[in-house]
Amino acid sequence: MNHSNDSIIIEQTFDSSTSVVWEAISNPNQMRSWFFEQIKDFKPEVGFKTSFAVQVEDRIYTHLWELTEIIPKQKIVYSWKYAEHEGEGIVIFELEEKNSKTLLRLTNLGLETFPKDVPEFSKESCIGGWSYFIKQQLKNYLNNK
Repeated sequence: MNHSNDSIIIEQTFDSSTSVVWEAISNPNQMRSWFFEQIKDFKPEVGFKTSFAVQVEDRIYTHLWELTEIIPKQKIVYSWKYAEHEGEGIVIFELEEKNSKTLLRLTNLGLETFPKDVPEFSKESCIGGWSYFIKQQLKNYLNNK
């Protein structure tokens, strides 16, 4: 997989400890509040798989995730595919404590493997989506805890 062209990196610093941010990105009950309400289950364990469907207008996207690397309170890596489309991405959540705050760096790799004719798979759409989830939804969720 060539990750250089379509890599997406979103960073956000939160006024929360790494433990609090880790729970928000790894606990399915919390993930449903800011990420995808359709997430059935999530376990920060290598090999854990989950799937859930999201509808966008008249299109269904069945997300297929498999966790490939876990460093507790530091890093979650999973493959990200869709049942309805070719392509496979890698999503990396990395946490770093800085002066009692937490920097979250999200990296999305593999966008170039998805169909070019699907609007949701454009680089601009993915940047917008990840910015929405991390800089708006997760930030608001953590600020209101």
